[in-house]
Amino acid sequence: MSSSALIVIDIQNDFCPGGALAVTGGDEIVPLVNRMIENYEHVILTQDWHPTAHSSFASTHTGRAPFETIEAAYGPQTLWPDHCVQGTPGAEFHPDLVWTKAELVVRKGFRRGIDSYSAFFENDHKTPTGLGGYLKERGISELTLVGLATDYCVAYSALDAARLGFNVSVQMDACRAIDLGGSLQTMTEAMGDAGVSLR
Repeated sequence: MSSSALIVIDIQNDFCPGGALAVTGGDEIVPLVNRMIENYEHVILTQDWHPTAHSSFASTHTGRAPFETIEAAYGPQTLWPDHCVQGTPGAEFHPDLVWTKAELVVRKGFRRGIDSYSAFFENDHKTPTGLGGYLKERGISELTLVGLATDYCVAYSALDAARLGFNVSVQMDACRAIDLGGSLQTMTEAMGDAGVSLR
């Protein structure tokens, strides 16, 4: 059994052009990701899955606008447009993503009071999703990450995976970034410093 897995991060309608929190060119990576899925024995997907009135939505904070930052109990929190609300078309995977091979779909951000960028931990960096234990129990030690967005959910997942002892790489051409206030450069440097291989 292969010890490597492909982790496909949040390729959902709301993160693609026309979506509520569209990442420029987010749909462009789908053909490449599909080819990568074909070539991996183990494939895991993450899915942003927010309840209505999630605490990370600007609409739940009077007088606040999307992309402002507030201080949450667990630290700074960017406020976002309402997106990937449970059961809505925006939360569904991009229709061209061939994802049925996935062995596991990790839903994140479903706790109303805390956001979750990483596939491994909520934004308090303490509450686990269970993915780390799942991978270790199955003998998977090498991870390749792709998806949306490079500087948020992909990067936070890569950093947490490295911290947990996995051998981590990010396939950069199979990702797209939001790049909010220089976040792409900041998070690219952080991944490099953490020993994540950027390909």
